[in-house]
Amino acid sequence: MTWLIWRQHAQVCVLGVLVGMFGIALLVLGTQAHDLFPGGPARCAGEAGINEACAASFRRLDEEYGYVENLLAGFYLVPVVIGAFLGAPLLARELEDGTWQLAWTQAVPRMRWLAAKLVALAGVTVTLTGMFTLVLTWFRQPFDAWEGRFQYDAFDLEGLVPVAYALFAFGIATAAGAILRRSLPAFGVAFGAFLATRMPVALLARPGYATPLTTMQPVPVGGAKDQAGHGTVPSFADWMIEHGYADATGQRLSWTEYDELEGAANQAGTNLNQFLHARGIQQFGVYHPADRFWTFQLIEAALFIAVAAVLIGVVVWRVRRRMI
Repeated sequence: MTWLIWRQHAQVCVLGVLVGMFGIALLVLGTQAHDLFPGGPARCAGEAGINEACAASFRRLDEEYGYVENLLAGFYLVPVVIGAFLGAPLLARELEDGTWQLAWTQAVPRMRWLAAKLVALAGVTVTLTGMFTLVLTWFRQPFDAWEGRFQYDAFDLEGLVPVAYALFAFGIATAAGAILRRSLPAFGVAFGAFLATRMPVALLARPGYATPLTTMQPVPVGGAKDQAGHGTVPSFADWMIEHGYADATGQRLSWTEYDELEGAANQAGTNLNQFLHARGIQQFGVYHPADRFWTFQLIEAALFIAVAAVLIGVVVWRVRRRMI
C-alpha cells in the first residue's frame, strides 16, 4: 500500500528536487552574506550606529544581496504550491482515472486507505515546507537583524506560519478534489482561497492578535525640520501599526491639522520642531514589540491549521458516505 501511494504521487520527487535546488542556491548565497558579519549579524545590528565597520557591512548586504531579498518576498506562495500540489490529486486523481473502483474494493478498507494517503502526503507537505522554511530563515538572518521579523516578507516566510499555510492549502485542495473530482480545478481553488484569505488575515486579523502598545513623547526641541513627522518606538524591530501627532491633552491630530501647523511654522519662519514643542505637541507610536513574534506566529499558525483540520474532516465525511 505504501509503495502504491508513492508510485501514484511521483510529483513528490519533483518537489523534493526543486526544494533541494532552492536550498543549495540559498546556502551558497547565504554563506557569502553571513561572511559580511564576522561577529554575527545580530551583534553587528546593535553596534551599527557606533561601529562604522558594521554599518558598512549592512550597506554591502543591501547593495549585493538586496535583490535576493526582494525576490524572496514572493516566495510566501511556495508552501501553498507544495500543499496544493500534493493535496489536489489525492482524491481527484482516483476519481478522474476511475482507479477508486479498484482501490476501494480491495482488502484494505476504504478509510484505512484514505488515512494512509492523508498521513503520507501531509507528512511530505510538512517536511518539504519545513526544509524550505529553515533554509530561508537562515538566509534572512542578516536582513532580520537589521529590519526585524515583523515585516511581511519575513513574517510570512519564517517560523511556523509557512507550514500552516501549506497544510491549509493541502486541506483545501484535498477537499476541492473530493467535490470537483478534478485535480487542476482543485489546485486552482486552493491557490485562490489562500490568496483571498491571506490579505484579510495579514491586514485585519494579525494586528489584533494582541493589544498594541502606545508610546508618547514630546516633539524634540532641536533637530532638523524633517525629523518631525516620525513616530517613535523603542526598537527598529518592533511592528509599527500607526504613528502621528497628538496635542497636549493626548488628542490625536489629523494629518490635515498637522499640515496646518507646519504651514503656520513656515509662515512664522520658525523651526518646525520648536514650533510644535512650544504648543505641547507630542509624537505617538502604536506598535507591537518584537518579542511578540512567536506569539503571533503561534496564533496565526493555529488559525490556518484549524481550518485545514476542518477541511480534512469534510474529506473523511465524504469518503465515509461513499461519495461515488
